[in-house]
Amino acid sequence: MVEVPESHSGWTFVTNHARVLAAIADNPNVRIRDIAAHCRLTERAVQRIISDLEQDGYLSHTRDGRTNTYRIQPDKVLRHPAEAGLTVAALLSLLVHAEDGHTQEPAMAGTENPR
Repeated sequence: MVEVPESHSGWTFVTNHARVLAAIADNPNVRIRDIAAHCRLTERAVQRIISDLEQDGYLSHTRDGRTNTYRIQPDKVLRHPAEAGLTVAALLSLLVHAEDGHTQEPAMAGTENPR
């Protein structure tokens, strides 16, 4: 299970959609339960976010038994006009870090996961 960070109140710089996407980039086989715990969201909220991301083409998944394997579309451009031209890969390069604190390549469609 994913280690749960301390609770937080007030505003933050990163949206819940970005947090969920980063959790998936870190582990494409992560369970919704673990994403919810890590992002401090309900499982239902995570399901809605994943649905949003899939509906708009940022994410897809395949099912193998009871396990989902997610694939992120790294070349998909971010939605807000202020981020025109920035891709999902650029966003995730800022958000996904290895255990040792160095940036790691997120697991995305068309790329090999180094793990």
